[in-house]
Order: sequence, then structure tokens, then C-alpha cells
Amino acid sequence: MLESMTIAIVDDEEDMRLSISQWLSLSGYNTRSYASAEAALADISPDYNGIIISDIKMPGMDGMAFLRRVMMMDPALPVILITGHGDVPMAVEAMRIGAYDFVEKPFDPERLGDLARRAIHARRLALDNRALRRELSDGTVLLRKLVGSSPVMERLREDILDMAQADNHVLIDGETGTGKSLVAHALHACGPRQGRRFLAVSCAAHDEDALAALMFGPPPEGAGLTWIEEARGGTLCLEDIEALPQALQARLVNLINEQEISGQPPSLRIIAICNITDSDTRCEDVLRSDLYYRLAAMRLTPPPLRQRGEDILTLFNRFAETFAEEYGCAAPEISAKEAAQLLQAPWPGNVRQLINLAERAVLQSRRGTGSIGALLLSDNADLPEAMVAEGKPLKEYVEAFERMLIDNTMRRHRGSIAAVMEELKIPRRTLNEKMAKYGLSRSDYL
Repeated sequence: MLESMTIAIVDDEEDMRLSISQWLSLSGYNTRSYASAEAALADISPDYNGIIISDIKMPGMDGMAFLRRVMMMDPALPVILITGHGDVPMAVEAMRIGAYDFVEKPFDPERLGDLARRAIHARRLALDNRALRRELSDGTVLLRKLVGSSPVMERLREDILDMAQADNHVLIDGETGTGKSLVAHALHACGPRQGRRFLAVSCAAHDEDALAALMFGPPPEGAGLTWIEEARGGTLCLEDIEALPQALQARLVNLINEQEISGQPPSLRIIAICNITDSDTRCEDVLRSDLYYRLAAMRLTPPPLRQRGEDILTLFNRFAETFAEEYGCAAPEISAKEAAQLLQAPWPGNVRQLINLAERAVLQSRRGTGSIGALLLSDNADLPEAMVAEGKPLKEYVEAFERMLIDNTMRRHRGSIAAVMEELKIPRRTLNEKMAKYGLSRSDYL
């Protein structure tokens, strides 16, 4: 919620601090008041979770000096200045320095509230983008996003760690919705190029002439560096590599050859993502053989969801909990039959399809209507036949449901073993054995 952020009010006049604080508090915002800029600076730091409203005329450090200190600390931190009539030219100069906006005394509280609301929204976007950039540069965080304890996912994470250290070019292929872009980010973040430029571009988003200019140069006017120059020292991720025209594939091969002849580590790493949706066409069918074999010397294929077993239930529960929190309702509890249906579904859209289904399941659960089976049928009319054709032994359904039940109960009780034992009516030793069997750790729920 935006209102969970803090508005720092800096003014040497107590009455002014109190009136602003009361008005914003009535509007639902958290406020904190300071009688001087020096006192505020003691609490404000980069990534400050909020905004600042400050007077300009103050003893000691005035609002302009305070603004300059804040801008040096975090240029994306919104500062709204309060100015007297004669200080308007100064406030305009403050806007040039980096102030978010200013209000002139006597000001309309509604205008101040509107400014605060917009500044908080801008701050939230800035902090979210900053967190995302940090996340995309942290290999351990990205690997944790590749959720699942199935053997195929364990193997994928191990392969990512191995190939990331090798620093060679990589080809990633596989079905739509399996997380190929996430794998590419993880490869970069786990390797020696971590912290350097990761540039992801789509070969399908431009015609041949534009692609040639953007990739090899000269770049279009105003475009800055070419993709290859911009990614130098880091990673160039070529999404939709199958859309790269043959002539440009040849130029890319020449670039790779030049790097190999130099005998030095490659100036940039190429990660190519192949997004062919036609099941009868393979990546090697659309790429020049010399380019394919240079990229596919290291190849990763994220597994389709239908091969990941009980990961399906783990992912569904996590997505459902996230959407339930977003919509302010309880996550749907799935029955053993619904768990079996989720495990048997063909999932042509893979994880992306599962995310969509989890959101719809939360929405219909909030209304008290529908079922997961009906949602699956609406996604795939052939589901009943697929269930019959790809049936699994009862033991697999029982184990999957048992794991899901323990997982749900541990989450609900935040890792309290005593509470889980009481609800499931099982002794400590049995619970420990089953958690070990299903790869569940109490520390994940604390």
C-alpha cells in the first residue's frame, strides 16, 4: 500500500509541522516530523521508504542546502518544498536542482495532499524498479525464483551454475511459458559477468535493416551505441533468435569467430533464446548450422510443467497465496481430486498458464463459485481424454496430496511444528519423516 510509506515533514515552526501532519494523517498517511534539516538527515538514507516535505526558510541548514544533500544521497527521493511568496524564484531553482514540486504559502491542503499522493506513487515505482534491478543482478535470488524440488528442476539449477561459470555462449530453447528469460538472467547473474550490463533485445521486434543498424551499426540517429557495443563486457541476450535474418546470422558468426581467433575471453557473452512454437520445427532448422553449433555447445532447455510432478501443486499454492493477498481474500483450498487434475493437465502454456489459472481460481473462490477442474476444462477441451491417457498410479496422487497438505499447514502456522502436529493429528516423528521425504524444511516457513 502507498500509505505504508512515511512522509517526513521538516519545518522549524511547530504549528506548521503539526497542521501538515494532522491533515496528511487524516488522509491515511504515516508522517514523521522534524524541527530541523539536520535532525531529518539523521533518519533519511538511500532507499528511504517515503517522501519529504520541507520548508525553505529554516535556521541552520535551510531547505535549499537540505535539498542538495538529499539529491546527493538519492536523486530519486521526492522532496516537496514549502515556500513563501517572495521565495518563488528560489523554488524554481530548487526544481532545477531536483525538487519534486513546491507549494506557496498559504497553501491549499488539498493541493499538498494531491502532491504527496503523486510523489509517493513516483517513489514506490522508483523503489520497485531499484529492487528489481538488484534482484536481476543477484544470482541466488534468481535461482530461488526457479521454484521446485523435482529432479528436472534440481538438474536445471545445477546446469545453470555450471554453465554460468564457463562464460561461453549459450542457447536456451523450450516450450513457451517455461521461464527461458528468467534462466538467461540467472546465467548472467551467477557468472563472472555479474554486475555488468545485461542487455535483452528481441530479434522479432525489428525489420532486417533496423536489426542490422541496432546490432552492428551505424546505429539510427539518436539510438546511441549499438547493442554489441552497449553489452561489451557483459551479456547480450538475443530473444527470438529464430527471427534473425540469415544475413545477420552470418555477421553474428563472424563476430564470434573474431572473438575466438583473438584467444582472449569473449568481449561479450551471447545468450540466445529460441521461441519456436511450432512443434514440428526445431531451432536447428531455422538457424545457420555454423551459428547453431557455436551457440548450442552449451544448451539449456527448461522443462515443461507437465514433467515437473508435484512442483505443479507447490507453484499453484504459491501463486494462489500471492493473488489472494492482492485481492484481499483467502486462497482456495484444493481437494485431492483437484490436485489430481492439476497433476494430469497437459499445461501447453506451462508456468505462465498456471499463473493465469491460479489468479482465476482465487477470483472465483472469492465469489464462492466454480472449480479448478472447470477452469482446466476451459483452458483445454481435450483434458478428460488426456487424463485417461496419461493416468498416474494412485500412490502418486496420495503422496502429492499429502505433501501439499503438509506444505499448506506449515505455511498457515508459519513453521510451528506443534500447531501442525495438532491440526494433522500426527506425532512429531511421523511429521519429521514425511517432511524429509517430501523435501520440506521448517526454515522455509518461519
